[in-house]
Amino acid sequence: MTEQHLLEMEHISKSFPGVLALDDVSFKVRPGTVHALMGENGAGKSTLMKILLGIYRPDDGFIRFDGVMHEQMDIRSSLHHGISMIHQELSPIPHMTVAENIFLGREPIRWKSGWVKAKELNQMAQTLFDNLEINIDPGMKMVNLSIANMQMVEIATAISYNSKLIIMDEPTSAITEKEVAHLFRMINNLRDKGVSIIYITHKMDEVFQIADEVTVLRDGQYVDTKPASDIDKKKLISLMVGRELTKIFPKIDVEIGEVKMEVRNLSLPGKFEDVSFNVRRGEILGIAGLMGSGRTELIESIFGIYPPLSGKVFVDGKPTSIARPMDAIRSGMGFLTEDRKLSGLFLPLSVRDNMVYSSINRYAGSFGLNHKKMDEECEQQRDALSVKTPSLAQKVVNLSGGNQQKVLIARWLLTEPDILFLDEPTRGIDVGAKSEIHKLMSKLAENGKAIIMVSSEMPEILGMSDRILVMHEGTKAGELSREDATQEKILQLAAGEALTI
Repeated sequence: MTEQHLLEMEHISKSFPGVLALDDVSFKVRPGTVHALMGENGAGKSTLMKILLGIYRPDDGFIRFDGVMHEQMDIRSSLHHGISMIHQELSPIPHMTVAENIFLGREPIRWKSGWVKAKELNQMAQTLFDNLEINIDPGMKMVNLSIANMQMVEIATAISYNSKLIIMDEPTSAITEKEVAHLFRMINNLRDKGVSIIYITHKMDEVFQIADEVTVLRDGQYVDTKPASDIDKKKLISLMVGRELTKIFPKIDVEIGEVKMEVRNLSLPGKFEDVSFNVRRGEILGIAGLMGSGRTELIESIFGIYPPLSGKVFVDGKPTSIARPMDAIRSGMGFLTEDRKLSGLFLPLSVRDNMVYSSINRYAGSFGLNHKKMDEECEQQRDALSVKTPSLAQKVVNLSGGNQQKVLIARWLLTEPDILFLDEPTRGIDVGAKSEIHKLMSKLAENGKAIIMVSSEMPEILGMSDRILVMHEGTKAGELSREDATQEKILQLAAGEALTI
């Protein structure tokens, strides 16, 4: 180990069929620092980290960690040497307890019987949570946790290895602002103890709050490393995308048409109560609120995933009965799910199969599927959305997060919807892909589509919405026009307070 660096990855290259994922990349991390690894989806960040963890074998290059040279790591040796990771995509074992998930493979065992010492296991988890100030019952099954608490368990698991280096991949993608502040306190404590953090995020404000240094990758190549104090957001975007994005939220002012959908007194006990609103052609209606406020549950209910127990939905002034998603699709609705991997994509299937899943009937003919038409329309969507893939036959699991999100959008555009629900449309994707999706949203609105967007990102809500509905504990707390909306007003309503600003 050099005096300055805990980790040195030198001249790393990695190819996959048809793709040069990393091209002679070098990356170094100093002890006791938070080092942000930035880049658009497809820049090579995940591939580089998978090489560090031993999931992939590099074609060229070497790793030096804590003074030891490695041509290749494996997962067990990376943990042994002191490297752990908080993964962006949560993969808990749902019907095991929190404690069992954290210490899987490391449980205290009774020597004679081979049984796990359950009481001691729970105490180990409780001690860990006490040290991290996390309030979760170690005996609770993972399936009963919220996504945010699952994320906190993932964070605690990585820290439990007492690692010298922790990789944090989008650790704040599913947690609240309060929990983000809590995470940052944990990171500062770890840094004070000499632990190094590799921090991967698409939320640029976080970089300037927590990082000491920033390294940028672009198209599989190393671009630059700088102290975080020496760059600003504009410069960082330029390094990431190779150009300046003059408008992060390219909202187009379009003529708002007649009411396309109206919701009256919709209720699903335990989730939301007596919610009414409408959305017009050409309008982007943003739905804001804290986690647990009922935002996602509301739009899932309208779409028929969890049908409401009371209330009415009207489309073009006519009452509509939606008991399941297929009814919603027939009514001209599309739904971009919050979690593309858990409830959206079929990861082992091809790009084409994922695109046509919700519109397969349109390709059915007397002699089977019209594959020529299917390929033509999928190619059109790939080109229109700039999906980066070697071919439509590529498995969607091999695409970057931003390109996976575009495949899901293409799926719904192929159904030709008039009403489009977008739940966290840019979660976990890079700034360039965000801009592309925002442009697409504006274009769809310009074409007369009615769009309902749920987002936890305040700049996105303020930047893209014509009107904002704010939820609080399952009730509609209020509505704000684009002109009147501010972050302060939204947060007041989301907290259940009367507007004072």
